[in-house]
Amino acid sequence: MIRVVPPDLPTVEAFLRARALRAMFPLANLARYGLDGGHDNAPAIWAAWTGGAVTDVLAVTRGGTVLPALPSRNWAEAAAVLSGGRIAAVIGPTDEVRPLIAAAGLRGATTLDRDEPHFALDLEALDVPDGPGVLMPLREVDLGQVIEWRKAYAIETLGTPADRADLDARRDVDAFLEAGSHRVLVEDGRLLSMTGFNADIGNVVQVGGVYTPPELRGRHHARRAVALHLAEARARGARRAALFAASAGSAHLYEAIGFGRIGDFTLCLYQEPVHV
Repeated sequence: MIRVVPPDLPTVEAFLRARALRAMFPLANLARYGLDGGHDNAPAIWAAWTGGAVTDVLAVTRGGTVLPALPSRNWAEAAAVLSGGRIAAVIGPTDEVRPLIAAAGLRGATTLDRDEPHFALDLEALDVPDGPGVLMPLREVDLGQVIEWRKAYAIETLGTPADRADLDARRDVDAFLEAGSHRVLVEDGRLLSMTGFNADIGNVVQVGGVYTPPELRGRHHARRAVALHLAEARARGARRAALFAASAGSAHLYEAIGFGRIGDFTLCLYQEPVHV
């Protein structure tokens, strides 16, 4: 695989967009932070070529997150790219992440190591359920409560250690505010549920960070929040959506508004960066 330089980007991006539902993170990170940028989420990218066509892409963020798009399944060549590096996470379709982890010999204690059902939706088929509440941007609600929700989400869903969760939550909420990526379902001033997009490339969005506090679960607030946010995205031009579900309950929520399963998605997050 060859390190991608700016003149290669149109071809590489076209390859990723052709499989966008499986490659939302590398596409969104590239669009937002730029190739070889200074942010922790900025990707360096390697690509394999046959003639003038890209056959595989491997993105590695400055912070050490590996994002594979390897349909040719050349695990050895991708593992060679990682050799000598320090890897904090490997995230992507399960049928690409698991073989790459094995080929690269990535072994280490994890905070999260989970395969989740992967879903997609044509937004023309979106079903927005009736229910209480209106959707509001984060800047218009109680940010203290939002931070507490994000902290609880990090501990419950991502396996973040409690002593790190508060700092991570504050950093995440700052990023959500900057990106305008998250919304809260609110009824008469009461916050009911939070939803967001963890990747957005214009015509495709990826849902993430959905959270309802335990005392409000089972009332379909998250279902309505997600659907309203997707309807908002559809109104400004998005045509498809993707997500991965952390639990059977979450999967049922998404199926109820029209999502269908397309595979599995893996999140492998290491406690400490792993040397390859």
